[in-house]
Amino acid sequence: MRRAKTKRAKQQGTVTGRPAVVSAEHPAVAGADFLLSIVEEHHTRRNGNVIKMDSGLKARQELDKIAQQIARLESLEGQGEETRRQIQQLHERVNDLRREVSAPLNAWERTNLARHPQRPYTLDYVERIFTDWSEIHGDRGFRDDPAIVCGMARFHGEEVIVIGQQKARDAKQRVYRNFGMPHPEGYRKALRVMRIGEKFGRPILSFVDTDGAYPGLHAEERGQGEAIARNLLEMSRLEVPIIATVIGVGGSGGALAIAVADRVLMMENSVYSVISPEGCASIMWRDASKKELAAEAMKITAKDMSELGCIDGIIPEPAGGAHSDHARAAELLDQALTQHLAELKKLSVRDLLEARYQKFRKMAQFFQVEG
Repeated sequence: MRRAKTKRAKQQGTVTGRPAVVSAEHPAVAGADFLLSIVEEHHTRRNGNVIKMDSGLKARQELDKIAQQIARLESLEGQGEETRRQIQQLHERVNDLRREVSAPLNAWERTNLARHPQRPYTLDYVERIFTDWSEIHGDRGFRDDPAIVCGMARFHGEEVIVIGQQKARDAKQRVYRNFGMPHPEGYRKALRVMRIGEKFGRPILSFVDTDGAYPGLHAEERGQGEAIARNLLEMSRLEVPIIATVIGVGGSGGALAIAVADRVLMMENSVYSVISPEGCASIMWRDASKKELAAEAMKITAKDMSELGCIDGIIPEPAGGAHSDHARAAELLDQALTQHLAELKKLSVRDLLEARYQKFRKMAQFFQVEG
């Protein structure tokens, strides 16, 4: 059995291009080498394919276990010179792999994480952050749109308005929520609830997570463009603090329709753009397969948005991404919302509206400097 494991470890080491310890004096060294070879094979960057954060989390967890095993080996007495050399080699391989799986993700990888099916959605955060949630339905004109959820809740005892786009994880719910793509009545419902918040002086917290407004014929017939434009106008002059957070995919005007706010935040692995990378690649190069190049050029990540001055803060995520630990992701979001809401509440209504106006007026300003 041990010989079979050692032979497989040798094969794995050849595949990954890393040295494998196959002639170990101590059986435990061969065992650690075998486990490390498996991690290298399944989690390293090979053939230009970059590691994904969720598999990187698994790699880090497995590397921690292997490191503990190597530490126990070092504590053993009576080791020969060759065994010590092999243990040192294992240490170096573990450190190399740790650096590799911890390398920064590119724009396309973050796009995939923003789309992760297990990523927490609006109602997941509502459940963990807010109390006394009471949902409000309907736009008082046509129907209720399940792709947008709105309601009243308490945030650390304070009454607030919560609005967010809602996706789903199973087929039945995806159809019910229209894949998180709102119809015009969804935006009209959101505006109705925001006006309730203004009437009673309740801060508005919105959560953005949509690939875009629904592009169907019936949505256009019912005034999709007008509904979005009306939200932009009305949100710019609501006399209560507004905080918008991009928790997943912030796509096009469908996202912006609930994101005109005093503070616009983004989760670390969310994206915010006018079009998807695939759509951009199809337009620019007539080739959707160049989506990775498009994602990089579009500057859609939280870091890019912050450098361009389009957002006010980046909310860190748990190791591996928000989908790996919903509770921790909600805790980090809670901390950011608490901080920014406290700052906004210190402003008078006049200062609040003026700061909001100036914030959006100053976006996308570029200056040419002659050398």
